[in-house]
Amino acid sequence: MSDTAPVSARPVSARHAAVARKTAETDIHVKVDLDGSGRSDSRSGVGFFDHMIDQLARHSLIDIELKADGDLHIDDHHTVEDCGIALGQALARALGDKRGIRRYGSFHLAMDDAQVRAVLDLSGRPFLVWNLPFPAQKIGSFDTELVREFFQALSTHGGITLHVDLIHGFNAHHIAEATFKAVARALREAVEPDPRIGDALPSTKGAL
Repeated sequence: MSDTAPVSARPVSARHAAVARKTAETDIHVKVDLDGSGRSDSRSGVGFFDHMIDQLARHSLIDIELKADGDLHIDDHHTVEDCGIALGQALARALGDKRGIRRYGSFHLAMDDAQVRAVLDLSGRPFLVWNLPFPAQKIGSFDTELVREFFQALSTHGGITLHVDLIHGFNAHHIAEATFKAVARALREAVEPDPRIGDALPSTKGAL
């Protein structure tokens, strides 16, 4: 499936999508299943990032398959950002017209010293509010600034209003992992079918 394929409505029983995105810098293939079990198969070539995608899948209960071949001889930036783009596109396609979902999600997550709050709206209006300073520039060889780059891309291409706040924390690894887990838990809540509204759209505007 090309990354220009139209977004279409899907019944709850088929909330899955695939995206292929190829540029001069990266070649990325992503599959998601919103009604999965949290299974992850992430092979980006960036070890810490793959670990974070595993957390995103496990705690959202969204199955994620991600394969990326990027210009890692330059740095990790293009690969991580483009994975966020492709994953955001896949989520938007899997959601279709968003009928019957809860739409909103929020979660406070504690991981040792770190506490992160993630609040999101599957609004179709991308916006990122990021109040998450890192105490270190690196986690191993991974640039911590790429955490924001990933979520900026995910928000923009997934049509997600996303607010992320660090409540407290001093360990960069814990802060990054708490962030992925908090967003995952908020996403899990937002994409879940709401049995009280059936097939209705969770908006007074008539479209999301």
